[in-house]
Amino acid sequence: MIIGVPKEIKDNENRVALTPSGASELKRSGHTVLVQKDAGAGSGFADAHYLKAGAQIIDSPAEIFEKAEMILKVKEPQPPELKMLREGQILFTYLHLAAEKAVTDALLERKVTGIAYETVSENGFLPLLAPMSEVAGRMSCLVAGYYLQKPHGGKGVLMSGVPGTKPAKVLIVGGGFVGMNAATVAYGMGADVTILEKGIPRIRVLKDLLPKATILVSNHAVLEDEIKTADAVIGAVLVPGAKAPKLITKEMVASMQPGSVIVDVAIDQGGCTETSRPTTHSKPVYTENGVIHYCVTNMPGAYPRTSTIALTNATLPYALLLAKSGTAAIKTNVPLKLGLNTYKGKLTCEGVAEAFGMEYVNPDKLL
Repeated sequence: MIIGVPKEIKDNENRVALTPSGASELKRSGHTVLVQKDAGAGSGFADAHYLKAGAQIIDSPAEIFEKAEMILKVKEPQPPELKMLREGQILFTYLHLAAEKAVTDALLERKVTGIAYETVSENGFLPLLAPMSEVAGRMSCLVAGYYLQKPHGGKGVLMSGVPGTKPAKVLIVGGGFVGMNAATVAYGMGADVTILEKGIPRIRVLKDLLPKATILVSNHAVLEDEIKTADAVIGAVLVPGAKAPKLITKEMVASMQPGSVIVDVAIDQGGCTETSRPTTHSKPVYTENGVIHYCVTNMPGAYPRTSTIALTNATLPYALLLAKSGTAAIKTNVPLKLGLNTYKGKLTCEGVAEAFGMEYVNPDKLL
């Protein structure tokens, strides 16, 4: 198979979908790998590294999209890229379609085989989302600590505090992969950590991992009460493939103290805060009701070297399956079938269909 790796064009997105070692594995398996010039530069991988791995360096993205049977990307295709996709082409990337109606419509119109990293699932575990959830979760508390600084508009509270003062109170909404990683870093920074999680079995796991954190059963009343005294709130809610629920209301935000910070990690799925709207690394924050909102849709792009290596480690086994067998791999591999979002002009992800009130088609009827 011919595999294309274009350079990411989303704002400050310096990750790349494939490391040189990943390209080498695909080449050794008999496939052709086309990498756009400077695609890996932001992650510290020069074109020479890809050439040594056996890949071909291509100047223009148009040539990559034209020649490749499968496109490997990091983020959802941007408008110029959508125009270059074609019928039957496999697109393997983070799609987050429940928050991207225009992208959904374009993939359906062009009859692209869209496989979303974030919905590939093995026994309830999301192996391709996990590494970026780890990065986003861990960096969320670093971001919160930065914007709590007074020169950046925050209330001037140090995460750890010092002897004789209280540490910052960090409220984490959601105890999944993002929430657990956020809590680990917040706890390491010396913050006062509270996690809200609705699943009792998960609460028991979190309590074993973070015995000194306060872990509460999540509901509207508890969230309403806890958020009033929080210095930083980490939105870490996920419904795989679907739009994130708006758990944090406008009224809750209005009840927070001026200079507090919200980091909505769920923003790439629409956000879990009613006052959240997508931002970029160029303009990462805005203030509403005196509360600083950080809602960058590609948070791990701030740490591209770490993120690219972690992402390729997770995606490469699936990329090899797709490169070997094409859509036949989707038919026989359950995780890949769960990752299939669009196929032959039909929507094959229930969460996305529900988000937009569109028709869902079981992929088994199409494959």
